[in-house]
Amino acid sequence: MPPSILKAPTRLNIKPEERTSSSSKIAVLRLGAFFLLLLGMIVATDAMIQLGMRRIKTSAFGASNQLFTGEVNSEIIISGSSRALTHYDPQIITQITGRSCFNLGRNGSQTDMQLAYLKAYLAHNTAPKIIIHNLDSFSFLTSKEIYDPAQYFPYLWDRHIYEGVRRVYPKSAWKMRYVPLYAYAIEDLRFTWTVGLRALVGLQPRETLFRGYEERHLTWTGDFSSFRSAHPEGVRFEIEDQGVRDLTELVTLCKERGIQLLLVYSPVYREMQKLEKNADEIHGEFSRIALAGGATLLDFRNSPICDDQSLFYNSQHLNVSGAKRFSQEISEILQSHGTR
Repeated sequence: MPPSILKAPTRLNIKPEERTSSSSKIAVLRLGAFFLLLLGMIVATDAMIQLGMRRIKTSAFGASNQLFTGEVNSEIIISGSSRALTHYDPQIITQITGRSCFNLGRNGSQTDMQLAYLKAYLAHNTAPKIIIHNLDSFSFLTSKEIYDPAQYFPYLWDRHIYEGVRRVYPKSAWKMRYVPLYAYAIEDLRFTWTVGLRALVGLQPRETLFRGYEERHLTWTGDFSSFRSAHPEGVRFEIEDQGVRDLTELVTLCKERGIQLLLVYSPVYREMQKLEKNADEIHGEFSRIALAGGATLLDFRNSPICDDQSLFYNSQHLNVSGAKRFSQEISEILQSHGTR
C-alpha cells in the first residue's frame, strides 16, 4: 500500500485589518443588543407604572380614575382649585338636595387646568345638571407652572389634559406624553411613580377623599399674621387677558352643553378681604362674565362664616367645620332657588 501522505494544516491568511473590522462589528452588535434591552426595560417599567396608576382606587388618583373610566356621572359637579376641593362636601350636598354630587377640585390649579380637567370629565361622563365652579381672587392668573404635574401624567393620553399641560410646558409636554419614563424621571419630584408600582402589587394609597372632597382637620395657623406683616399696603391680584378668556370659555362651555352653571366665590377670612386692593375690579369682571354667559353668580364675601376664624385654617381655606357649614349653606340655596 502506498504510504499515507500527511498534509500540513492550511494556514488562514487573515489580515490584521479584517480581524479589527470583525471585532468592531461584534462590539457594535453587543452594544446595540444592550441598548435594545435597556429600551425594553424602560418601556416595560413605564407600562407597569401606568398600569399601576390606573389600578389605584383611593385618594386623588382614585378619584381621577373614576373620572376617566366614566364611573362618576353625578348630577352636581364641583369644579375649581383647592378651595373647591376642601369647601364642598358632596355628602352634605346630596343629603340636602337629593342629587348625586362629586368634587373635581384640584390642588394648586389655575382656571386653565381646571377647565382642562372639566372638559375631560365631560368627555368621559354624562353631563351633570349643575356645575358649581368655585372662584378665587387669583382666578384670572394663568399657570406659569403646574403644581404637582404628576397628578396629570397617567392621563396625558386624553387630549384635553394634554392640551392643558402643553400650554404650560410647550417644549416638554410631547416628551411627557410620548417618551417612556421621561415625565416620572424628569418632572416627578415627588416620586409619584412609586405609588403606581405599589398599586401594581395591591398596595393602595391611604384614602383621603370622599367623592373627590378632602376634609382638612386643621386649626388656624400663624401664616396669615406673617402674610399681613409682609404686605402692610395690601395686595393686588392681576387680571390677565388669557385668564379672562379661560373663565369665559368655561362659562360658554356650560351654556352650550345646557348645564346650569353657578359661579361661587366661597368664604374668605374677613381680614384677608381687607388686604385685597382690587377686589371690586375682580368681582366686577366675575359679574360681567356671568351675565354675558347666563351663569348665576353667588358671592359669599359677606357670609358670617368669613368673620369666624375658627372655621378657617388659613385666610383662604375652610377647615372641616367651616366646610360643613358652608356646604349646608350652599345646598340650602340650591334648594330654595329651585335649580332645574
